[in-house]
Amino acid sequence: MRVVIAEDAAVLRELLAQMLSERGHEVCAAVGDGEALRTAVAEHRPDITVVDIRMPPTRTDEGLRAAIDIRRDHPGTGVLLFSQYVETRYATRLLAAGSAGVGYLLKDRVANVSEFVDALARVGAGGTALDPEVVTQLAGAGRGAGGPAALTPRERDVLSLMAEGRSNTAIAQALTVSPGTVEKHVAAVFSKLGLPPSEDHNRRVLAVIRHLQR
Repeated sequence: MRVVIAEDAAVLRELLAQMLSERGHEVCAAVGDGEALRTAVAEHRPDITVVDIRMPPTRTDEGLRAAIDIRRDHPGTGVLLFSQYVETRYATRLLAAGSAGVGYLLKDRVANVSEFVDALARVGAGGTALDPEVVTQLAGAGRGAGGPAALTPRERDVLSLMAEGRSNTAIAQALTVSPGTVEKHVAAVFSKLGLPPSEDHNRRVLAVIRHLQR
């Protein structure tokens, strides 16, 4: 995959570039601010960009706002946010900007290099990779629990694992239930969120986005 990295910490930026290059990815550019990120994506048209949220000049949400612009202007480019923080103000807008190729991982919760590279591959292929803590914080603000469309606690567990990009088999293993039980929960999630049967594998991504928007 062709990758653009946006990370203001120079050492981490170089480490990410080296790590991805060693695993066969082409790092087109590694930059330290949001404006340079926009320029690099427009120039190189990468498959995916890895974006820190807090970058110069204000170190608040420049990376996230740049990511939203990239999703709008270059919808074929996947965006993987890689940050220490959950920024709720713009994150849902990023997810809503496209149904595929989005991810949000927290730096201190990524267990190993393989986990990060796997998430990068999923997002680059049009899937999703959302840390459960990100889903919890985005979905928890201001949402009521009543009504016929409300998900059960188990359905929320399943949706959270879907957000991580896990297959039904992997979800079954994580929850210690049968694959058939997971299939029923997934079907219920799709039904309650208004997603009809489809051959489109991005329906799992749409389910996460639809849930966060409710």
